[in-house]
Amino acid sequence: MTGDDSLPGPDMPPPPDIDDRAIAAHIPRLRRYATALVGNRSDADDLVQDCVEKALANRHALRDPSKLGGWLMTILHNLHISGQRGRRRRGAEVPVEDLADDLALSAPPADRGAVRDFVRAFAQLTDEHRTILLLTGMEGLSYREVAEVLELPIGTVMSRLARAREKLRVLLDGGTQQVVRRIK
Repeated sequence: MTGDDSLPGPDMPPPPDIDDRAIAAHIPRLRRYATALVGNRSDADDLVQDCVEKALANRHALRDPSKLGGWLMTILHNLHISGQRGRRRRGAEVPVEDLADDLALSAPPADRGAVRDFVRAFAQLTDEHRTILLLTGMEGLSYREVAEVLELPIGTVMSRLARAREKLRVLLDGGTQQVVRRIK
């Protein structure tokens, strides 16, 4: 025998491909996250479709099938960020409130005012803050899972989440944020 037997060669089988049904099982979660990110179902469905297409084309690259959910969320997040960069280069975006599939319309009439206020405040947050809040609050991911999806240190996730919650609280309470001065 010559060479290193631990290196993959033509005799070693490749890692197992992810089953189509395993990817399909994550579509409702991906749709929910995508809808919250982009603000309407049509664009969310396009984003999920792009995500699934990319995952199917690259499923051989996932080494640990137990991390499929996080891998799909990472693909979706990265596609969203890439799309935003492209839209910035192309010009101004339409505010969330002007979209036909307004998230506030899904609430009962008595609650629509509060939901509308929340949607407007949420739309004023930065992309980083919205993403952190969606992944932790709506998707219920742990700090570690969010850190893996966004490829950030856990400490950064925790501090962004704290700042995002505070900013949202300020926006919902009237919009004036107190300035905290650091004394050195």
